[in-house]
Amino acid sequence: MGFFGDLTLIGVANGMVYAAVALSLVLIWRATHVINFAQGALATFTTYIAVSLLDRSVGYWGAFALALLAGFIFGALIERLFIRPLTGRSELHPVVVTIGLLILLEAVAGAIWGGGERGFQPAFSLSGIIIHGTRLDFSHFDLFVLIAVLALSVAILALFRYTDLGLRMRAAALDRDVARLLGVRVAPLLTLGWALASLIGALAGLLVAPTVLLAPNNMDSVLVFGFAAAVMGGLESPFGALVGGLTTGLAISYVTGYLGSSLATVGATAILIVVLTVRPEGIFGRPAARRV
Repeated sequence: MGFFGDLTLIGVANGMVYAAVALSLVLIWRATHVINFAQGALATFTTYIAVSLLDRSVGYWGAFALALLAGFIFGALIERLFIRPLTGRSELHPVVVTIGLLILLEAVAGAIWGGGERGFQPAFSLSGIIIHGTRLDFSHFDLFVLIAVLALSVAILALFRYTDLGLRMRAAALDRDVARLLGVRVAPLLTLGWALASLIGALAGLLVAPTVLLAPNNMDSVLVFGFAAAVMGGLESPFGALVGGLTTGLAISYVTGYLGSSLATVGATAILIVVLTVRPEGIFGRPAARRV
């Protein structure tokens, strides 16, 4: 396929992981209007749980499912114990709490599992797919990631657009008092939003871990690129998160291939700046009306 084609396939594979992180941020934003900066640390923590289960001879898919369940439970607990008590206070308070949780979770992970790097078993082969005698830089595991994230994008879009549950979650995020007056039980919906977002973050950790060495802070850079993808696509748009993730992955791949890995972050940041300069609300976001 040539060098450009190889870089494109690598960019698509990495971009789908960034899209998964972006989808978790979009989900929690649409459900609660909070950005969870601890999402990456939660993903790392649940991935370590999966590794521990694999070490104890639990089957791969069993460990996979239990790690997702752990992410769901952790998200619900974080909302209930740390976020809900901040109701009615400054919007900055939950952000500060999530940053504190990021530091705490990474420290606890290091204390439990150590700070060294270790590998993680993939669900499928990491060898490139062979087509007509040519080996592509796109593995069976990359194909699994692609299908998983696409299915996740469709599911989130359907949740918020076509279900009563999604509509109630959006109403609770936009104006809790009005939602309560309309008969919406706000508190359980906010908890559910955090739980689902953390489950998706756990999935992102499981998807990225086989291609990088697992360490307590291994998701920090992925979270940064996922956040850039979410903002680029528009924090209200699951489809925008998908497009933003792919754009970020391709940009990083091309910059790394042609200019060097040291400029990868610069390339992604430059694209983000250009997009937000032209469309501050993101590619697929809608301008927000503000009363003055």
